[in-house]
Amino acid sequence: MESTALFSTTFRPPSLHLRSRHLSKHLPPTTPFPLLRSSPPSFTTTTPYLTTTSKPSFKPISASSSSSSTPITQPTQPTQSQGAKLLPLTLSISTGLLLRFLIPKPLTITPQAWNLLSIFLSTITGLVLSPLPVGAWAFLGLTTTILTKTLTFSTAFSAFTNEVIWLIVISFFFARGFVKTGLGDRIATYFVKWLGKSTLGLSYGLTLSETLIAPAMPSTTARAGGVFLPIIKSLASSGGSLPNDPSAKKLGAYLVQSQFQCAGNSSALFLTAAAQNLLCLKLAEELGLVIASPWLAWFKAASLPALVSLLLTPYILYKIYPPETKDTPDAPAMAEKRLQAMGPVTTNEWIMIGTMLLAVSLWVFGDAIGIPSVVTAMLGLSVLLLLGVLEWNDCLSEKSAWDTLAWFAVLVGMASQLTNLGIVTWMSNCVANFLQSFSLSWPAAFGVLQAAYFFIHYMFASQTGHVGALYSAFLAMHLAAGVPSVLAALALAYNTNLFGAQTHYSSGQAAVYFGAGYVELPDVFRIGFIMACINAVIWSVVGGIWWKFLGLY
Repeated sequence: MESTALFSTTFRPPSLHLRSRHLSKHLPPTTPFPLLRSSPPSFTTTTPYLTTTSKPSFKPISASSSSSSTPITQPTQPTQSQGAKLLPLTLSISTGLLLRFLIPKPLTITPQAWNLLSIFLSTITGLVLSPLPVGAWAFLGLTTTILTKTLTFSTAFSAFTNEVIWLIVISFFFARGFVKTGLGDRIATYFVKWLGKSTLGLSYGLTLSETLIAPAMPSTTARAGGVFLPIIKSLASSGGSLPNDPSAKKLGAYLVQSQFQCAGNSSALFLTAAAQNLLCLKLAEELGLVIASPWLAWFKAASLPALVSLLLTPYILYKIYPPETKDTPDAPAMAEKRLQAMGPVTTNEWIMIGTMLLAVSLWVFGDAIGIPSVVTAMLGLSVLLLLGVLEWNDCLSEKSAWDTLAWFAVLVGMASQLTNLGIVTWMSNCVANFLQSFSLSWPAAFGVLQAAYFFIHYMFASQTGHVGALYSAFLAMHLAAGVPSVLAALALAYNTNLFGAQTHYSSGQAAVYFGAGYVELPDVFRIGFIMACINAVIWSVVGGIWWKFLGLY
């Protein structure tokens, strides 16, 4: 073996989408597809990861960027027809019209509220059927609310000044900083060096490194595609485990599944580990539920069940989905060589470390000194811009951040107005009365509603889309059924992270990991369902005892 063998990679950084991708090019014709489609980041990783001494190269994505392998002078290829897809458009509009004109309006609901509900329903149906890209369709829904005079212009656009939405947008820029500086890659490589002598130890090393990075890199998709998948592909290929090949089960399939299933728990552990966490608490606030010291409250409630799940998941998968290669004695040596190739920690990496420590500290203690979370994020981004770690073009080219701003703001704004106009209360009371007809206690109602919220995600390919569509309604149902408010809000939010590993389309990281080609589709569904049930048991039993101790019920 040559002493110069190193493990490194060259990849195109993620556009940091939080939504999944239509994966038709990866799937057989009979594969079921998600109903809610959108485009995740694309990654181009050279393999093997062990053959070059170059550091990860970062190329900002811009609207005009093209593949580096395509000459600029290449003739323009024929394009598909432009505009909305006719059948999804018709079905989406018809859904709202049916509610508006064919279903009798309840006496307690105002015409304005009924109009808004019909527009919201059409918007959600369009997000599922995708007649247009998510942001474009949401903008059409927003325009309709103004055109029909259901909402005024200022009311319709009020959510664009929402602090939580801007916090989510800025989190995309933080994630890009981790990828651009190579800091995330360095941290993960250290854990490979320390724990990578066996396949199981390697899995624990990658899991612990993601847990460490998660609170300061609030994008599961960015962590998956920008940090961990390149390392997993490198380690797998060096062990003779290749994608789309029978050898995938030697090592790569297990590492991908383990990292994928653990990602939901690491995202659930910290409030700032995923954008949808912040959105959940904002929607809870719209219903009048304000959680004091949210970062600490979130972490305390999640800590024990999440850590138990993180410790058990790699071992459980090692038993039910075992790798053929049990030992990886060369991995620590390769990690050491990779670290030598990286050289000492760069100035930009130190700045990134300092900025993230400052941000996390202020997220934890900011409420006590009067600094809101969004101001902390703004301060951190300002430091990165001032010191040149990020350039403004990096932010401008982060298209997914601006797209998220548009469609999140529309959904949050509509959901807020539906609450103000009494629709959410009316719907929740209807469901609560139905549950009470079965004489269910609040713990039983809690279990039924949590299970429904979890498994309905098979119909969605976006965690944030799921939250925007259903979180407020389900939280209101919990409250109407007598479930303690903080328990209901946090449990729904934790589930929002856990159902991200159900299928190959259930989240942004799902698309990234499945697209790597190591795991077959039947195994994705089988392992996803098994681990969903195991997580449900862990969070119900361990979480239930822990939450009782914390006084949440």
